[in-house]
Amino acid sequence: MGTVVDDTASVEFHAFFERHYAELSRLAHLLTGEADAADDLAADALLALWHRWDRVRTADHPVAYARGVVANLARTKIRSAVRERRRIALFWSQREEKTENPDVAGVVDVQGALRRLPFRKRACVVLRHAFDLSEKDTALALGISVGTVKSQTSKGMAELQRLLGTQGTPLKVHAAAMARSGDTGGRNR
Repeated sequence: MGTVVDDTASVEFHAFFERHYAELSRLAHLLTGEADAADDLAADALLALWHRWDRVRTADHPVAYARGVVANLARTKIRSAVRERRRIALFWSQREEKTENPDVAGVVDVQGALRRLPFRKRACVVLRHAFDLSEKDTALALGISVGTVKSQTSKGMAELQRLLGTQGTPLKVHAAAMARSGDTGGRNR
């Protein structure tokens, strides 16, 4: 059950929402350049304002505060998009190689063993041994520290060696990745 104070705050917020949502959405669109994301950012900003409405409604300039929230959310979205583009560039910058007559059974075994690894170990192993990324580039792509890449790669390789029963695991992982890229028939993935 709501109180008179809660109802008053709700009515005030609803009026604020109706007056400023379109403006905040336009601001988000101009900051990000993405019309689709603009409405979501404006809604996220207004949700954040609602959670702090008791402080926002008593502020000298609540609209300025709302604009600041939109700007911060837009900045976060842009930074996230830049990081994602960098990660994609790392993957696609690697030269594609093809393996002639791959060991299909070996490829299937390696892929099955990789699927059994937890995601972070699998990602470190694949980026380091299949894509030949450096520890630094792997850390950048996954958003983790170089130390974590070293640890997860080592543990992942030990687990793969246990699962596959071989010492040539790095070569098998690389060969499995190259055999997979050969399946594309020369087309870019």
